[in-house]
Amino acid sequence: MSGTATSRVLGPMSVARHTESLTHVELTWIEKRIENWIRFGREAHDQVLDRRRRVLSFRPGSTFAFIRWAANDFGTILSRIDIVRAVEPGASFQTLPFVRPGGDILLKIEGWPKVEQVLRHIDAVEAAGLDACDVAPDHWRHVNNRMSAGEEPRAYTVERHQAWLKRREIEG
Repeated sequence: MSGTATSRVLGPMSVARHTESLTHVELTWIEKRIENWIRFGREAHDQVLDRRRRVLSFRPGSTFAFIRWAANDFGTILSRIDIVRAVEPGASFQTLPFVRPGGDILLKIEGWPKVEQVLRHIDAVEAAGLDACDVAPDHWRHVNNRMSAGEEPRAYTVERHQAWLKRREIEG
């Protein structure tokens, strides 16, 4: 929904309150210099600033993967993936560059070989027929912890996902 369509449906004051509750991620794409993108996530709003920059917004509780890559004349200077859960207004959060106000960081991995390993893990989740946005937050923490310890993370299976859904249903 575009900004003007949102204004007509919600009204100007409702739009302001609506966007205040969202988590905003600034994306920049300057070929072979700065490449920030979302690997997965269900955006609630997309605002194009110019041909190289845009802002994606996520509802509280939604999970997204934010990848940052940067290079200079001598090669790569930054490779990082963060899997973040958007927080409710007033909830505590961790700050993260280009993410306003911040979020609950479930996974933080740096270095291209490890980032690629996380991307392969995400691909495996999707190959199992699951949406990476719906994966249990504890699983992303598990992947972060195992990779930080130099260990291979356990696969996220349909059975694990069903258990997560049941646990979430019970917790209410």
